[in-house]
Amino acid sequence: MEMDEELKARLRQAYNLKAGERDARDIPDWRREQRDKFAALLLQEGKQTFLELGAGTGIDGRYFQALGLDVLCTDLSPEMVRFCRAKGLKARVMDNTHFDLPPASFDAVYAMNSLLHLPKKDLPAVLQNIQTVLKPDGLFFMGVYGGIETEGIWEEDDYEPKRFFAFYTDEELKQILSQFFDIEDFTVTKNVGTGDDPHHQAAVLRKIP
Repeated sequence: MEMDEELKARLRQAYNLKAGERDARDIPDWRREQRDKFAALLLQEGKQTFLELGAGTGIDGRYFQALGLDVLCTDLSPEMVRFCRAKGLKARVMDNTHFDLPPASFDAVYAMNSLLHLPKKDLPAVLQNIQTVLKPDGLFFMGVYGGIETEGIWEEDDYEPKRFFAFYTDEELKQILSQFFDIEDFTVTKNVGTGDDPHHQAAVLRKIP
């Protein structure tokens, strides 16, 4: 537990310091396509309540809110939450390993490149928390980098403090996700600026009745 708190403190500090820089970045086309595809599914099914985990500065949250969804953004970094609120979003500081949200309160949960900072031992409990806050037939989007099997501090990271990452092979990740959700789509995107491995993994998941 002590190491977990240390990792959280490192992440919080790293993202607090990079909030302004991240807010100014353009979203790559492949990420826009994944976001748009998930948004189209939510609108098609009439989903309304939307939770974003690791929302960063609220760029995606504002996009989903503009589509008419009732969005709540959460992030470990208070500075990221400040940026979200400045965009007119409901936002709160929240640790992904300690949910403080009512059961069955969201039609959809969205986590783009945030759960990759969880130690592997914590992922099942977080997936269970996500399943709990989803309404029946709720949808969950999870995007992470992977394709290799490793976890630890990324020594080449240009953030300070350097961040922790957990990477899964495609089959490993699908096996874990299938314990909690029906996998409706699993898309691998290569050549995303990190080489073929690690590549990007995007899963569209549905709460198991």
